[in-house]
Amino acid sequence: MKYTTALLPLAAGTLAASGAGPRPNATFQTFQPGFSEIISATSKIELLHENTTYPFAHEAPVYIPSTGDLFLVGNYQTPKGGAPIQISRMFKNNATSSTGNGQYTYGREIIHPDVPMANGGINYKDGILFCAQGTFAQKSALIWMNVTAPYNTKVLLDNFHGRRFNSLNDLFIHSDGSIWFTDPTYGYDQGFSPEPELPNQVYRFDPETGDVRVVADKIGQPNGIAISPDEKIVYVTDTDATWGNGNMSRRRGATIYAYDIVEYSGAPFLTNRRVFAYDESGIPDGVKIDTEGNVYAGCGDGVHIWSPAGVLLGKIYLNSTSANLAFAEKGELFVLNEYRLWKATLDDVVAGDILRF
Repeated sequence: MKYTTALLPLAAGTLAASGAGPRPNATFQTFQPGFSEIISATSKIELLHENTTYPFAHEAPVYIPSTGDLFLVGNYQTPKGGAPIQISRMFKNNATSSTGNGQYTYGREIIHPDVPMANGGINYKDGILFCAQGTFAQKSALIWMNVTAPYNTKVLLDNFHGRRFNSLNDLFIHSDGSIWFTDPTYGYDQGFSPEPELPNQVYRFDPETGDVRVVADKIGQPNGIAISPDEKIVYVTDTDATWGNGNMSRRRGATIYAYDIVEYSGAPFLTNRRVFAYDESGIPDGVKIDTEGNVYAGCGDGVHIWSPAGVLLGKIYLNSTSANLAFAEKGELFVLNEYRLWKATLDDVVAGDILRF
């Protein structure tokens, strides 16, 4: 497929010298004319922070509008690597960068709340609701965390009718207050949680009534999950092509599935599963939606953006994996790139559906 590429300047940030491999040239790649409604002539990609020692920017990016902070979590390091998953608070430094271009540098605070092996995260009740993958000692759970010190936590759900969840991964909040989340086996695959007691499934939890039920199954590794702005379609990424233990196969799923939400007897069900998109570059991981219904997913070479019809409009191309992303103010998108945190400035009308600015 033909595309056009625009090479964009990088902002000064808090950077380390070496160790995470060559720094990529970040670009926008246009595949379809509709991408012009997402980027503009002033769009740019800025490198905000880099840590070459370990991948600090992997999952659970959650932007806090009241403070401008961004919370995120790192990638799991094997015992040989010596670092469990860490939760970080990224914050703007008081002074702008020394380049004099008005761009902020970002500082990083590592925090230590009781959220074992965090992965997915979302804004929830003036805090963050995490998917904690769990460990041998602590169950996988939905855990709420305050966004100010001392970062108190509260467990909302840690079992399915008495059986342990496998390794909760990602979630969204429906306008009716229900919490929808995915449960693959990455904790077991990577050796830090027990053998699974349940199939790999998607769940809906009503915190008001305590009801929790399965809404989708038969997905290799259900991972990212999001809902359309009109709440008629649920998107689930299948990352079965990569199991997290080194077992990889291009013959397994690297797919975004779409489901319709249909109500029966006053309850929502997922029906009409269909392929929405396939990631040719790796696997589609975290997924977010803008207010126009366009679908953004962290993929093997950066962020891919599809129209609501599943047409690939363009990419934020990094030439390396992005597992997740988060909308901030209008026209701002944080992109997690393992050892690097980027900010893409899009057209100023683009807004994320979670925060609906």
